[in-house]
Amino acid sequence: QVQLVESGGGLVQAGGSLRLSCAISGRTFTNYIMGWFRQAPGKERQFVAAIRWSNGNTFTADSMKGRCTISRDNAKNTVYLQMNSLKPEDTAVYYCAAGPYPSLSASRSSYRFWGQGTQVTVSS
Repeated sequence: QVQLVESGGGLVQAGGSLRLSCAISGRTFTNYIMGWFRQAPGKERQFVAAIRWSNGNTFTADSMKGRCTISRDNAKNTVYLQMNSLKPEDTAVYYCAAGPYPSLSASRSSYRFWGQGTQVTVSS
């Protein structure tokens, strides 16, 4: 099965930047999408950004547009989430996800595999 391991989380002050990485291993599928979700204490897991592996098309949540960029490195089997101008409300556990879905999706149901998450804390 597919295994996802996130890294790059940490503590950063408001206005700072952070780049998260998600290493993909195990079996893969022909058409799939990669996504980043986040979950803050007391809140439901919400969509951040997604990328279609085959062509690199992306979709980003409104709350993060202009502040984050999702990308992938085919050779390294890694997906990244570059976040800039971070705000305290961005504090959450960030999860990497993968799904055998042909189109970009913000729905958690489209993603079958999930990583353990990496903590991002933005202080004011």
